[in-house]
This record gives sequence, C-alpha cells and structure tokens, in this order.
Amino acid sequence: MKKIFLALSAIITVGFCAAAQNVPDEVDIVTDENVKLEMITPAQPVQETEEEAKAREKMLRELNDDVAYAKAANSLRRGYFVLVADNIRLGQTGYRRYDINGNSNFVLFQNTDGIIQYALNTGSSGVNGLGGWTGKGQVRNKRIKEKDNGDVYLEYDLVGPSVDAHICITLYHNSKRAVADIVGGPHITFYGEILPYRDKDHR
Repeated sequence: MKKIFLALSAIITVGFCAAAQNVPDEVDIVTDENVKLEMITPAQPVQETEEEAKAREKMLRELNDDVAYAKAANSLRRGYFVLVADNIRLGQTGYRRYDINGNSNFVLFQNTDGIIQYALNTGSSGVNGLGGWTGKGQVRNKRIKEKDNGDVYLEYDLVGPSVDAHICITLYHNSKRAVADIVGGPHITFYGEILPYRDKDHR
C-alpha cells in the first residue's frame, strides 16, 4: 500500500512539472464580433467662461482671507502673535518708510512679554544698533474687543527698563492686515500683517 501511495505521488509531481513547463510566456486574446475593447480617455477639463473663472478666483481669495483673519484674530485673543511690518510711520504726522525689513520691524506679543522694534538701516546705529529703537517689557492692562464691522481691537501697555508705551492694534475684518499705533518713547505706527507666534516659530 505504501508503494502505491509513493508511486501516485511521483506521477502527480511529474504531471505538475510538465504542466508548468507548458504555460506560455504570453497569452493571446481571442475576440469575435461580439467583443469590443474600448480605450478609456482622461476626463476633459471643465470649460468655464471668463466671468466664471473670475468668480471662482474671487471666492478662493475671500476664503483664504477668512482663514487668515480667523487665525490672526485667535492669536490676538490668545496673546501669541507678531505684527510684521512692511512699512512704518515715524511721528503722528510723520513720513512713511516702505524700504524696511519685516524681520527687524515688528510688534511682538508673547503671553505676558512683549517687544517693539523698528530699524531703518540708514547707516546710523541708533539706540539699538540697527538704526532705530527696541523696547522690551511686560504686558499690562490688556483689553480686547471686536467692533461692529468685524475689526478686532487690542489695547495694552508695555512696561520695562527700556520702554513705557501704550499700544493700540487694529486687525481689519476678513484680513490679516493690521495697524499698531505706539505712544510712549518714539511715536511709531506699524503697518503689516498679524502672524500667530509661539516658541519662536510663526504658526
């Protein structure tokens, strides 16, 4: 009985090997009149008129503005933000300077600490060595409210060895654009964008 079982196993093994050797490398597709192969073409881009394209772009801009405004307003309320200036005005009725670097012209608010800095880089070292002035201190008397038109208004004092200033910041509705008016020491107005700020990273 054992010999019969071994013989059958050998026959089955040989059969499988022979079948494997007879498998072709390529397979022919046999068709007849009732079988049709159709190529799948990629979807065509949506055709839109010039007015529709402008409307879509406007909607995307407004959506981006809404998101930027929400992030900026939330950072004002939380007290972690930086206003990066793209232009400043010196004095209440002074001239505006547009040739400035946002990395060195800013208003920083981080929980209970704050910094105000402007740097004109005119060749004069100024008080801070950058052709301007830097004030670092503690935040006092923070007050924030939202106006009827959607603007967010933040007011606070910054007090320290090098600064005793009153700061008023207005974040414009549906935008991250803002203006900060600094009274105390040099009178400066910063114009720029509010960016969330925490642990030395813009977020």
